[in-house]
Amino acid sequence: MTAVRFHETGGPEVLQHEQIALPVPAAGQVRVRVAASAFNAADDGMRAGFLPIPVQLPHVPGYDVSGTVDALGDGVDGLHVGDAVIGFLPMERDGGAAQHVLAPAEALVPAPTSIPLPDAAGLPSVALTAWQALFDEGALQAGQRVLVVGAGGVVGKYAVALAKRAGVHVVATASPRSTDAVRAAGADQIVDHTRTDPLSAVDEQVDVLLNLAPLDPEEFAALVALVRDGGAVVSTTAFMPTPGDETRGVRAVTVFVRPNRERLAELVSLVDAGDLRVEVTRRIALADLPALHAEAAAGRIPGKVVVLPG
Repeated sequence: MTAVRFHETGGPEVLQHEQIALPVPAAGQVRVRVAASAFNAADDGMRAGFLPIPVQLPHVPGYDVSGTVDALGDGVDGLHVGDAVIGFLPMERDGGAAQHVLAPAEALVPAPTSIPLPDAAGLPSVALTAWQALFDEGALQAGQRVLVVGAGGVVGKYAVALAKRAGVHVVATASPRSTDAVRAAGADQIVDHTRTDPLSAVDEQVDVLLNLAPLDPEEFAALVALVRDGGAVVSTTAFMPTPGDETRGVRAVTVFVRPNRERLAELVSLVDAGDLRVEVTRRIALADLPALHAEAAAGRIPGKVVVLPG
């Protein structure tokens, strides 16, 4: 089968488009015929070698995947050949930038039926990140307030939509190019961070500050003043410390997304109910994945990109 993988870490040039053996599922595994994988920023970091996830080389990237069950290992129940599925695969194992991928059966759930199967690859890890950041780590509840910094990104729009659906008042920062999308996701107030300092624009403290942007550390620390006593600062930017305020009981939490089959199935149901929108901005061929990594290395990735195996 065809796959893209890297035999050593480094720049985008280490990615090779090559023929490899068709994998055979072991006990508890499922082989999926890939409809699409999704590109995430962590794929760039893992290939470059600065994200400390212990992958075995050579490695196939693409831990978000959608496709059709192609073969079952021993002991797999609840899945059948031909089932359309999506999954957040173990990041240290081979991913979906290939025509087929092996997945633990517990990583897969039925795919949404309301959107094209390739586009569904854009859902798992980013939607799980938003949910876990808001509700598992932030303990956000109905009637509370959240400030989402960097709401114009893929995770940000999921966070806005999920918070609003939960009965939360959502304040969001965004640039002019993403304001309409953030408003459509449900934000109650949008702060144009290119023109206005959130410290002056947010006139009431929030229960949770969710940061999704690469802020200057001093700017990030200053935003903690917007969080009420006993609230939480939650951040997905693992490369920089998350500030809190122990004197006021403001918790600081850095989010590392975790697989959660039950939660992923719930997110799928929200998509099919029309309560959550899966945004895909580009669809590319597998052979073009090295060029996409080159864009990412240069900081030029817009939105969510799914990779079609061809």
